[in-house]
Amino acid sequence: MTHAFSPLVTLLEPAAARHNIRLLLLRDDLAHPALPGNKWRKLKYNLLEAHRLGHDTLLTFGGAYSNHLAAVAAAGPLHGFQTVGVVRGEPTLPLNPTLAGAQAHGMQLRYLDRATYRRKTEPEVLAELLQEVGPAYVIPEGGSNALALPGCAELVAELAAKTDFDYLCVACGTGGTLAGLLTGLAGTRQAVGVAALKNADFLRADIDALTHADTGATYTNWQLHTSYHLGGYAAYSAELMAFIRQFQTRHGVLLDPLYTGKLLYAILDLLEQDYFAPGSTVVAVHTGGLQGWQGFRQRFESRSAWWPTVG
Repeated sequence: MTHAFSPLVTLLEPAAARHNIRLLLLRDDLAHPALPGNKWRKLKYNLLEAHRLGHDTLLTFGGAYSNHLAAVAAAGPLHGFQTVGVVRGEPTLPLNPTLAGAQAHGMQLRYLDRATYRRKTEPEVLAELLQEVGPAYVIPEGGSNALALPGCAELVAELAAKTDFDYLCVACGTGGTLAGLLTGLAGTRQAVGVAALKNADFLRADIDALTHADTGATYTNWQLHTSYHLGGYAAYSAELMAFIRQFQTRHGVLLDPLYTGKLLYAILDLLEQDYFAPGSTVVAVHTGGLQGWQGFRQRFESRSAWWPTVG
């Protein structure tokens, strides 16, 4: 289960220069050919544990355009597992690109209506699913559990071996990646999270719960910004689309519209607000997620004249 070191590139942004900030982008999206970014890191120790326990099937959850479902589906044949994806909502044919890709990797798709899906962690719901599919190693939605944290924590050591830095910034969906980074930082330096969804204040408690379960510690060297969702998770934003296009033109790096686009949008805005201490080094993590463009374009084709080429 090797994971190549992620390239680190300098972002020559005028806002960074004006505020005497060294701005870097960790290209974790390039670190693994089939499982890029934080999805691989969150799965790494879960896959090892599934093997240790003798499981040959992984069962997990996600929405119809879920990066996590796509990653688990890809991980299955690579690491010797059958996979089951429990999808929120009713089945719709033809399958969207995310689910079609998951199925092509051999993932068995099952669906739960939205009311039942909200109860997916309840023992009786899980028991019924496992009765239907047989024994399986269960990975939570988004992959965020205690075993996800060590894989994300390893990023900190990899980065520290490459450069000194003061701030480590990441987009947040379920909070597992940020929690893992906090355990890796162990109270040193600052971590910055940018929530991808609306009404995300609950993530602060979730992140604290994850770190406390892993290390017994509650960290204070981090902040979560919840005002950069740009309409909400997987919502269309003309402003964000323009930003992503301009960012790719300037740096030759494609961001995704669900997570990393919002992260870099937030960082450049925070630079203008003097959020980062002058003279500091700020590292943003590109966590991948580019497969999400397929479903995003399918939903919003008519809303934009520009769409990136992905893959």
